[in-house]
Amino acid sequence: MGYLYLAIAIVAEVAGTVALKASVEFTKLVPSIVVVVGYATAFFFLALAFRTIPVGIAYAVWGGAGIALIVIAGAILFNEIPDLPAIIGLGLIVVGTVVVNTMSLTAAH
Repeated sequence: MGYLYLAIAIVAEVAGTVALKASVEFTKLVPSIVVVVGYATAFFFLALAFRTIPVGIAYAVWGGAGIALIVIAGAILFNEIPDLPAIIGLGLIVVGTVVVNTMSLTAAH
């Protein structure tokens, strides 16, 4: 159940961050509301994930997955195409997250 909560937290955080860009510095009402709801939902479900997933592991997955998804969303929604160094860096983040979750004894399996 912890990883389900973590997945919800990741999706909510990504939605909140995309809405933050779309809010144009909080000058647009609907995206601004999505920011607040998205981040509140993200932190609520991240806290629930901490019940069964160690904080360091959950935060690493939340951060790593969030970064990768935000870059993808930025490319699709805002035409912010990452260059080669950015793609390599993102690949390293994804690989690091996979290593932590599949090989670390501190990860909740």
